Amino acid sequence: MSFQAIGVGIGTQNSKGEWLEVYYPAPLLADNLALDELLVDTHYEGGNAALSISSTDMRNFAEKLSTHGYSEQAAAASALATSERPLVICAIANDCAPSSVAEVYLKLHLISHRLVKPHGTVLDGMFGLLPNVAWTNQGAIDINELPAAQLKARIQGENLSVDCVDKFPKMTDYVVPKGVRIADTARVRLGAFLGEGTTIMHEGFVNFNAGTQGPGMIEGRISAGVFVGAGSDLGGGCSTMGTLSGGGNIVISVGDNCLIGANAGIGIPLGNKCTVESGLYITAGTKVCLLDDSGSVSETVKARQLAGMDDLLFRRNSTNGSVECLTNKSAIELNHALHANN
Repeated sequence: MSFQAIGVGIGTQNSKGEWLEVYYPAPLLADNLALDELLVDTHYEGGNAALSISSTDMRNFAEKLSTHGYSEQAAAASALATSERPLVICAIANDCAPSSVAEVYLKLHLISHRLVKPHGTVLDGMFGLLPNVAWTNQGAIDINELPAAQLKARIQGENLSVDCVDKFPKMTDYVVPKGVRIADTARVRLGAFLGEGTTIMHEGFVNFNAGTQGPGMIEGRISAGVFVGAGSDLGGGCSTMGTLSGGGNIVISVGDNCLIGANAGIGIPLGNKCTVESGLYITAGTKVCLLDDSGSVSETVKARQLAGMDDLLFRRNSTNGSVECLTNKSAIELNHALHANN
């Protein structure tokens, strides 16, 4: 996918002036944004860039955006211009590996705003760019500056609560997509893509660069890089293997109208209308007995040979413990009323 994007942002810097995080209220994506013309009055020199700017520059940029018909982004820029906190304009002219914290955050926002799907933008090298941050009730704090901040809060009689220490914040502090339910917001990271009608229950988890087409019921784990199709159900405690945790170069995905049972898991992509029995974890090397219409074993293959195929039911033979696969006769159907998350 090739695109250009721009974001007007406000964020947090440490005492060295280094970005810890950036919030982009209205990121803009298009095939041709005429970046040189939009950014003519800034220090933009082409390519991908993160420009720290003044309130005056942000106000002028808001006028530029308005002139070009980008009313939502212009309104956001005008609002940001009233702040004394650090401001940034981030431009992406070419979708290549990010080179700054501000650029990483813009790409994560693009995904969570449903402007780009998982795997739709290059995120190579992002871990080396993102700082490990203490996410607190008073905002993002540099780990090395946390003790001083804790002491200052105590002296002032305040409570500085550290919610987590991580490179990624929770998505809902930046983006709340339309038509979703999230029971525990700490379990969905910025950079998750949640399609309309998605329900994330308390034990559900969605990593960055991953998510759901929606509607869907998620009570299990969607690991980094995994995308779940429409109408699928991930049961309580189930798991999907991400490319960062043993999946190698295989991109794991779940098709439409699939069911992964409670405490089950997959290390292969599933096609449409597939079911994995509760408690059964299938890896690429799992030996699977293929059953014919009479229930007899016709062939034994490794699970990777079944990757992406439709209408499969994976189960464990209760007598001999072997993993079996047969045609799925009963695809699931979600409760539409349950997933109308208005």
